[in-house]
Amino acid sequence: MVEAQTWTTRRMSNPRLLDTAAATDQLLDIPATPPGDVRNNNAYSFGSRLSPNLCTALIIASWYFSNIGVLLLNKYLLSFYGYRYPIFLTMLHMLSCAAYSYLAINFLELVPLQQIHSRRQFLKIFALSAIFCFSVVCGNTSLRYLPVSFNQAIGATTPFFTAIFAFLITCKKETGGVYLALLPVVFGIVLASNSEPLFHLFGFLVCIGSTAGRALKSVVQGILLTSEAEKLHSMNLLLYMAPLAALILLPFTLYIEGNVASITLEKARTDPFIVFLLIGNATVAYLVNLTNFLVTKHTSALTLQVLGNAKAAVAAVVSVLIFRNPVTVMGMAGFGITIMGVVLYSEAKKRSKAIAH
Repeated sequence: MVEAQTWTTRRMSNPRLLDTAAATDQLLDIPATPPGDVRNNNAYSFGSRLSPNLCTALIIASWYFSNIGVLLLNKYLLSFYGYRYPIFLTMLHMLSCAAYSYLAINFLELVPLQQIHSRRQFLKIFALSAIFCFSVVCGNTSLRYLPVSFNQAIGATTPFFTAIFAFLITCKKETGGVYLALLPVVFGIVLASNSEPLFHLFGFLVCIGSTAGRALKSVVQGILLTSEAEKLHSMNLLLYMAPLAALILLPFTLYIEGNVASITLEKARTDPFIVFLLIGNATVAYLVNLTNFLVTKHTSALTLQVLGNAKAAVAAVVSVLIFRNPVTVMGMAGFGITIMGVVLYSEAKKRSKAIAH
């Protein structure tokens, strides 16, 4: 689930729609950070065996590894290995997230199990799953045509789409400073697009669709699951959304990609390495969500936002070093301007909230 390519600020427990800052596609919303004494004394905290600082550093490193790893694995599978089935790959991610979430909640008891209490709540989760599918499939499809560095640059425009959807759907207006901070976000991506050597129109459009879908899901979730009776922990939400997303994707992968399951099995007979790649890819896709939860639990949502801004740049650099895709000075400048705009946007949001309070 991988809305692979993009990082988002989590807003599961905040009905006021905290805006996203950048992109990986397959992440779900994270609840508010517990108090420090709860975090440090949690029965499942690695800090019981390690020093708190070392524990936090390991968790952050795991978060970086999983986020960047799933991007690179998706790119390798879809572009270089020749496994051109992004919908089926996304469905494997969903099935993996469903299985691992079940184990983490019911056996490891990382968080308490929450039940769906009504048909109305189920329909809301189903609607979120549909938006989630659209965003992740578009993100994975874009990796077939675009380099990871350009994919990350486009994903950084998530705050722009979040502000648009928040205004159109909830009529929520931001301050002038917040909207002004969005200008370099848009200008940077325009500059990067015009100078991208491997620009592909279809890949660009589906990546924009993925970014817009991720922003739409964030806004819609803030509307649908705001009551205390319906609010779900991020890991429980993933437990219910993942199998629903897999069911939604099944007819599409059969219609568009054909009998991909038998094709994959046949390919596995001649090249067993693909089994390792698919299992590893699906596992890392779940680790994106797990480590995202752990980073927020051991630090804060604000720290996650700062780390996410840096993650986009790190992923771009690593992808260029590994895949050797060409870059231009203007493209790098455009990416830098976009990231700078995201940082300015975050600061403007903080100031506007402080004034409001």
